[in-house]
Amino acid sequence: MNSLDCMVVIGTRPEAVKMVPVFRALQATPDLIRPTLVLTGQHHEIVHEVLGLFDVHAHVDLGLMQHGQTLSDFTARALTALTTLFARARPDVVLVQGDTTTVFAASLAAFYQQIPVGHVEAGLRSHDKRQPFPEEMNRRLTGTLADIHFAPTQSALDNLLHERVPAARIFVTGNPVIDALLLIKDRAVTRALAQFPFLANGKRTLLVTSHRRENHGAPLSDICAAVRQLVERYGDLQVVWSVHPNPAVAAVVHRELQAAPRVHLVPPIAYCAFVGVMALAHIILSDSGGVQEEAPALGKPVLVLRDTTERPEAVLAGTAKVIGTATRTIVTEAARLFEDPARYRAMTTAVSPYGDGHAAQRIRDALCFYFGLRQHAPDPFVGLPLSHTGPTEKTRSDPDLLLGTPLQAQPG
Repeated sequence: MNSLDCMVVIGTRPEAVKMVPVFRALQATPDLIRPTLVLTGQHHEIVHEVLGLFDVHAHVDLGLMQHGQTLSDFTARALTALTTLFARARPDVVLVQGDTTTVFAASLAAFYQQIPVGHVEAGLRSHDKRQPFPEEMNRRLTGTLADIHFAPTQSALDNLLHERVPAARIFVTGNPVIDALLLIKDRAVTRALAQFPFLANGKRTLLVTSHRRENHGAPLSDICAAVRQLVERYGDLQVVWSVHPNPAVAAVVHRELQAAPRVHLVPPIAYCAFVGVMALAHIILSDSGGVQEEAPALGKPVLVLRDTTERPEAVLAGTAKVIGTATRTIVTEAARLFEDPARYRAMTTAVSPYGDGHAAQRIRDALCFYFGLRQHAPDPFVGLPLSHTGPTEKTRSDPDLLLGTPLQAQPG
């Protein structure tokens, strides 16, 4: 094989953010790799916003998104459309990223066509198949289907080895989300201030995002109650909540907080401006996986609104803490950071464990090595050593434990 036809499949904004640097790196070596960018349309408009930010254009847009779609509906449509596409185009490899329904459907469609699958951000595990839902099972199933595993960290590598993935098929690359962050960070704050001028008013800003299915219902109401209590307690605090459009989220958040003082409920913020808001925030409350990766690179503390995380590195580095969704816990943990400068400073000065800005290049070079287009594998990314964690452990919220203490995974 002298060159490689590679289909890069994305469906959601997080996938677009992380795969755009990879796609651009593949484009930079046209003599070795011919990449084709495929969109499923799982998140349509906001994916195109990310592509436009980086001046990248899709070759194929399947446009599969439908109003009110269920997981089963979208999975079936994606599997059928991608199987047809792969059967016609016959790429040498299909590249997917992360843990979305697009990732699983694309991996299964490629497997049915006996086309190798490369999985970017491979090896993340919460060890609880229902948290996050359905992402944990999407990435586990994709890991079983994948042929090449691009693990972002040593912890992810350890998980894959524990699952008996051959070491020769795993490459530790760092996470390309840091590549994307570095590409746009210089214009991000300017974009954020242009959209939200009040961020320059001298008040402390609390940034909130919450969209995980396991937080729908009572947990989301508890998060709202905590935000309301925090703005009542601190007169110099303002909140920016980037509200997910899912009615199960938006209806609750607007009902609970639309009358709260200094709480700004805004539609999903474009990626570049969102990075700027993160950079300007004092504290971040979020159940997002991407935010857990991005905030450490910006020196921002993250209180993780989940009971467990598949990204233990930020917790162990000290820049994130898993706190769950109980109102009292959220208020207590946020208050500690607002009122204890030493505790706050410790979280803001922690080192980012997720990447150095060269993950996309490592992924490209590893792909070339795996298919025999280059003689040497890239040097692995060396991040935070996790000597006291293991593949059967997870990090979860527990008020009686120290920050980042790993706990034995629960059966599930």
